[in-house]
Amino acid sequence: MRTPITNLFAPAIKHAATGEGTAGAQPVAEIVTFRLVDGTDPASFISAADGMGPFLRSTGAMIKRTLSSDETGLWTDHITWTSLEAAKTAANEMFQRPEAQPVMSMIDHDSIDMRHAPIQLQQE
Repeated sequence: MRTPITNLFAPAIKHAATGEGTAGAQPVAEIVTFRLVDGTDPASFISAADGMGPFLRSTGAMIKRTLSSDETGLWTDHITWTSLEAAKTAANEMFQRPEAQPVMSMIDHDSIDMRHAPIQLQQE
């Protein structure tokens, strides 16, 4: 039985909320690794993930997003947020968004690992 989409990130968000080493207004990296459901077309997934862009930008708290995948099929969605609170709020709101459903239907829910880490150095 699959975990309801609204509960997928709850443990990670709760863990991050403990504030272990975080400050309220410090930029935070949200790092989510996962695998796609077998048979999912990567180009379709990228298109669906891109469809989340307007929502993410509308939060006013997303600084940057990078989506990558390696040769083993492990994907990483790396989002820099203005704060841990902003990241948690966006994660909770995302599940109410219809544009999240295609993305979430293509992700193997058992493979999701989500964590938050305060940004210590950023270079571009």
